[in-house]
Amino acid sequence: MKDTDIKRLLYTNLLCVFSIFLSFFIPSFFLDNFSILETHLTWLCTCSALVTGVNLLLYLVVKPNVPSRRSSLSHKVTRVLKCCMYFLMSCVFLHIIFVLYGAPLIELVLETFLFAVILSTFTTVPCLCLLGPNLKAWLRVFSRNGVTSIWENSLQITTISSFIGAWLGAFPIPLDWERPWQVWPISCTLGATFGYVAGLVSSPLWIYWNRKQLTYKNN
Repeated sequence: MKDTDIKRLLYTNLLCVFSIFLSFFIPSFFLDNFSILETHLTWLCTCSALVTGVNLLLYLVVKPNVPSRRSSLSHKVTRVLKCCMYFLMSCVFLHIIFVLYGAPLIELVLETFLFAVILSTFTTVPCLCLLGPNLKAWLRVFSRNGVTSIWENSLQITTISSFIGAWLGAFPIPLDWERPWQVWPISCTLGATFGYVAGLVSSPLWIYWNRKQLTYKNN
């Protein structure tokens, strides 16, 4: 493991963090009275689009997993369609999970679905960019001692921290503080965002700190 690889991972993750900050400011240039709380759904759509776009761009530029052989155009098109299908399935699956855990079934359907979209953006999109629509690779990465690179290590940490952030964000909702950020699902989406950013920043630092203990098997 080279220090240059860890630096490249750090810079890549910081660009993803930068896309989050852009989502706080870009809508204000086009919308009057924009705020994360008052126009939360607009921010969710903007954040999801920016994070997805930056992830795709960084994957094409950095290419952490270089394919062993060239694929045909039809194979690439099929891969893109599968990735889109996996992302949609992830959004629907998370939406169902949220409803089962107490989210409104009929009311606030759009809010719940966009929460599923932003959480899928933080978790599923990086998996699709790095691993592709390959469930075996996903299971390998998220199993014990299954990672084969620092990129997969970072993917592990960022995905888990995003879910933990979303989970922790649900705790203030039933409290009677009567704050605007307690409205469903604002605190959960903000928690997921903070968890995603925390994972992006902490994963390269954790990998650097434990670089002497980390060993990776070849694919």
